[in-house]
Amino acid sequence: MTKKILVTGGNSRFGKELQKVKSKYKFIFLDKKKLDIQSIRSIKKNINKVKPDCVLHLAGLSRPMSIHEKKIKKSIDLNIIGTANLVKSCSEKNIKLIFFSTSYVYPGKKGNYNEKDALLPWNNYGWSKLGAEASVQMYKNSLIIRACMTERPFVHKTAFSNVTSNFIFHDEFVKLFLKVIDKKGIINIGGKSQTIFTFAKKYNKKIKKIKSKKQMPLKIYMNLNKFKKLARK
Repeated sequence: MTKKILVTGGNSRFGKELQKVKSKYKFIFLDKKKLDIQSIRSIKKNINKVKPDCVLHLAGLSRPMSIHEKKIKKSIDLNIIGTANLVKSCSEKNIKLIFFSTSYVYPGKKGNYNEKDALLPWNNYGWSKLGAEASVQMYKNSLIIRACMTERPFVHKTAFSNVTSNFIFHDEFVKLFLKVIDKKGIINIGGKSQTIFTFAKKYNKKIKKIKSKKQMPLKIYMNLNKFKKLARK
C-alpha cells in the first residue's frame, strides 16, 4: 500500500517543489488555511480526516531572517510551539513525524559539522529551529533533516566569498530527501561544501562578491557522510 504523508506548509517553497515530483508516496498538501499548526484542534481534525502514515512538517516562519529578531513572539509561536503541537498530536497516534530543521543550528565556527556535534545557533532563526528540534527529539518515531537549501534562481545580487556552506537548490534537494524519507533520527542534507559566492556564480555571472563582517559565521558547512551512507542503502 502506498504510504500516505500529510504535509504541513504545502504551499511553502519546498512544498511546491515536492508537488512536482513523482514518487511512490501519496502526499496530501495542506496550507495554513486548512491546517493551523498553532491549533491542536486543527491538527487533530486533519490527522483524523487524512489518516496519514507520516506527517512531513514544512510549515513555519523562515524568511526574512530579520523577522525572528523583530517579532520574537511570532517566531516562537510558529516554529517552536507549532512544532511541539505536531509532536504531541503525532505521538498520541504513533504517527511518524519528519521535521525540516536547518544547518544554522550549528555554531559555524569550525565547519564540517556532523549530526552529533554540539549545537549553538548564531541567530534567532536557528534558535527557533533548535527549540522545535528539542520537542521532536523527545519523540523517537521521527526524522529531523538539518537542511541547507535555497530557491532557484539565486535571488540575491551579492554573495559572500568568505562563507562556506552547503547550498543546493530546492528542486535538487527534493531528490536527495526522498532517498532517506523512510529513515529516523537526524540527517544533514545539503550540497557541495563551497563558498556562497562560488555557488551563486555558476548561475549568475554578474553576481557581486562581498565579505561577511559578522553577518554570518564563516564555516557553516555540514558533514554529509551519514546521508551519503544511508542514501546508498
